[in-house]
Amino acid sequence: MSFVSPLFLWYFMPAVLIAVLVCPRSWRNGIVAVASLIFYATGAGSFTLLLLACMAINFAAGPALEPDEWGMRPDNRRRWLLIGVIAFDLSILLVWKYAGFATEQIAWFAQLFGGDFPIAELALPIGISFFTFHHISYVVDIYRGERHALRNPVSFATYISMFPQLAAGPIVRYREIADQLPQHRSHRFDDIAAGFPRFALGLVKKAVIADSLAPMVDACFATPADDMTFAIAWLGAIGYTLQLYFDFSGYSDMAIGLGRMLGFRLPENFARPYSSVTITEFWRRWHMSLSRWFRDYVYIPLGGNRAGARKTYRNLCIVFVLTGFWHGAAWTFVVWGVYHGALLIIERACGWDKAPRDSAARAARRALTLVLAIFGWVLFRSPDMAHALTMLGHMLVPDLDGLSELVEASLTNQRLVLLLGAAAIFFLPAHPVTGPLLESARSRPATVLRIGIMTVGLAYAAILVATGTFSPFLYYQF
Repeated sequence: MSFVSPLFLWYFMPAVLIAVLVCPRSWRNGIVAVASLIFYATGAGSFTLLLLACMAINFAAGPALEPDEWGMRPDNRRRWLLIGVIAFDLSILLVWKYAGFATEQIAWFAQLFGGDFPIAELALPIGISFFTFHHISYVVDIYRGERHALRNPVSFATYISMFPQLAAGPIVRYREIADQLPQHRSHRFDDIAAGFPRFALGLVKKAVIADSLAPMVDACFATPADDMTFAIAWLGAIGYTLQLYFDFSGYSDMAIGLGRMLGFRLPENFARPYSSVTITEFWRRWHMSLSRWFRDYVYIPLGGNRAGARKTYRNLCIVFVLTGFWHGAAWTFVVWGVYHGALLIIERACGWDKAPRDSAARAARRALTLVLAIFGWVLFRSPDMAHALTMLGHMLVPDLDGLSELVEASLTNQRLVLLLGAAAIFFLPAHPVTGPLLESARSRPATVLRIGIMTVGLAYAAILVATGTFSPFLYYQF
């Protein structure tokens, strides 16, 4: 069930919000937990049992992981229990997400020596990367003594399976939401009034901009190597850079808005990443919940930047290889992670990780960072490394050839206007449609203009949804 489907927008979401509004406050978590499992089951089917099994193991382990459970400190049994639970969580992720990739590599090597090896073909459970990271956050935060374990299974199910963030994030660390799980909620109408504009903004980003750019981007990336040109490569790369941002940040806006309407404050996931002056800053602004998760549960435990430059670079390599691999079981994702890790290491080694003060230098560095990010997205989007290298090669070598007939047909006037308008957003001094601006009430004209823009955008998005022109969110595949 997608956030941009008629079933969700016109039936599921209103029913859940009405139930939360009219039922006693003490029912909120139960309503959210049941609704979330229904939401997941509509798309995942029998994989719901896998989710419930993972939830049962982690919930049962929680109380035993709290410090001093057996009156000892340090407690080796707690440590081994933590290792066992994390190993279980990761094994589920590795089997379902990476078994096919691993057997493909083994089969390739077997063919070199004239052998044969079967390739595993497993369907990928929706949101497995996200709920696995939520489980690990839960048990680690309890083990560290940062939060108490949950004794109420309904509250635990609410955290893990909460439908706004279940399929594609944001990744909510347990410490960020533990204090919100108690059901003391006195301003339910205020929460809905505050959350709906954010949800509407995300819907407009997704349905009006991202989905409109998708056919053009698909046509560019589907262009055969012999027909690829400088213009097609750059059009596809820039188009995907914008499509991915408006698709994923749109999902995050919708998730944050939905969470707020239900009485939860989910963490921000984007902060104008394409305005970054360095790649280091880019990763503080792009998919921030994933960056924070890897920082807290991988980078810092490895030593962070506390043990000298060599180990810092090692830790960055490990984190970004894992970041790439987390996104998908393909070499393109691994190389994309290595690419960003290498850029971060170069910035640190050369002292370029700090933004310059001079305005001209900042503008030049911002343009360079954006170009480097665009190159990275070609790796991220391409079906294989050969295709990625073909596109990158054409992007680096100008030619006088234009667009193919297929790409030219996909670049309608409407999409061209959206492409130019979306690109312009990232070069303006201030973002014209951000959460703070939507919620601001500085002046009556600004309020009227804001409401008018969102009303028109929301109406158009609703028409697109009704006509069935929406597509799945890009991050559903991860």
